[in-house]
Amino acid sequence: MVKAVWNGVTIAESDETVVVEGNHYFPRGSVADGVLIDSATTSNCPWKGTAHYHSISAGGAENRDAAWYYPEPKSAASEIKDRIAFWKGVTVG
Repeated sequence: MVKAVWNGVTIAESDETVVVEGNHYFPRGSVADGVLIDSATTSNCPWKGTAHYHSISAGGAENRDAAWYYPEPKSAASEIKDRIAFWKGVTVG
């Protein structure tokens, strides 16, 4: 079972992550309810496409743009469509 933990709170947990470039992409349904906050931030990857971000709210604090996902990835990255990955201090393991 792979877990994502931030600020002492398990924010995602799954046996079905997909690892791309060292990042675990969690199924959206494995992320705890109420943890993700919509963000207008986007970035572009030449082979994956446009990433969209969420901030994380957990343990009474917010971690801005600490989660990302690809709603419409390029075909080379189709396996991560709508899966969530984490960074910015989120421990995944």
